[in-house]
Amino acid sequence: MSETRPFEIAIPEAELEDLRTRLARTRFPEPIPDTGWDYGTDPAYLRELCEYWREKYDWRAWEARLNRFPQFVTPIDGVDLHFLHVRSRHEHAFPLVITHGWPGSIFEFYKIIDPLVDPVAHGGDAADAFHVVCPSIPGYGFSSAPPAPGWDCVKMAELNATLMERLGYRRYGAQGGDWGAIISTYLGFADPEHCAGVHLNMAVARPPRGGDPRAGLSEAELAGVQAFGEFKRNETGYQAIQGTKPQTLGYGLNDSPAGLAGWIVEKFRTWGDTDGDVESQFTRDELLTNITIYWVTQSITSSARLYCESMRNGTFGTADRRLEVPTGVALFPREIYHPPRAWVEGCYNVTRWTEMPAGGHFAALEEPALLADDVRAFFRTLR
Repeated sequence: MSETRPFEIAIPEAELEDLRTRLARTRFPEPIPDTGWDYGTDPAYLRELCEYWREKYDWRAWEARLNRFPQFVTPIDGVDLHFLHVRSRHEHAFPLVITHGWPGSIFEFYKIIDPLVDPVAHGGDAADAFHVVCPSIPGYGFSSAPPAPGWDCVKMAELNATLMERLGYRRYGAQGGDWGAIISTYLGFADPEHCAGVHLNMAVARPPRGGDPRAGLSEAELAGVQAFGEFKRNETGYQAIQGTKPQTLGYGLNDSPAGLAGWIVEKFRTWGDTDGDVESQFTRDELLTNITIYWVTQSITSSARLYCESMRNGTFGTADRRLEVPTGVALFPREIYHPPRAWVEGCYNVTRWTEMPAGGHFAALEEPALLADDVRAFFRTLR
């Protein structure tokens, strides 16, 4: 712990002024009239969002809100790893490492940290309290970027194991969605002696080998498989470029805040439980706080490299073996992938399976109470 130092977010005012200047000078491309979101982010909406970002959005208020959570930086394998570490006041609280995904950040968890750390203050039981650790994935947000090629999600999982050991946690749980789900899975493989259980709000599962993979599936499960096929055909262009040429993409996104906002906000609209109206699920301030973290840290390019490294190393999706660590799965209805339970059970030792009534890919932001309750229930049997 002598290597770990406190951290506070404090963006220089000159950087915020530069952001506003760049927003004012944006050259918006002309759209085909009346096409809305059909070709990507709606130009009319993006203009409104950028105008709000420039004239009304208050980064300092959200910076202060994030700084309520104790934050630290520790060096591991050449990376300065940034993380939130919020300890509970309750005796016998259980350590839990929560990992975000792309295009998210530690900001995703601002609604669930307090209920997990102090359940009594939120109508719960002290026996369900957690010590919460939220690392910024290397190359994301306030963590430094990996110093060399090869840093895939397996490497990120190993860093999480090292972090939990450095914090003195000999037994802990892991939780995550998106990259956080894959990293938490590999953490279960990397540290099964100490990782007591893994809770996922996105389960990535391969079909069984041999025979008809659709045999025995319900109509709802077949519909989920079909929907994911449509997602791969229509919604994975970002994966292709981030998984092959992230540096080329990064020049534009790192230089243009409007370009960055357009790249990210479309994912929140498409992947969230929004029915096409992104602000029905996320406030403008929430969208812009997450985007601003990418902007002020200049981390969009390094964050995209995780796709490239994981695709090159064959660790982008499921592992080639079953995870035997107890696993809880919370399936939100608008998640981008709805694998059949039988497929998931072929890849994980599933001990809890919950099908949620609402919510999408960004569960901690969209349905924090549902997610927190399911995390509590899953780990209740593993403490």
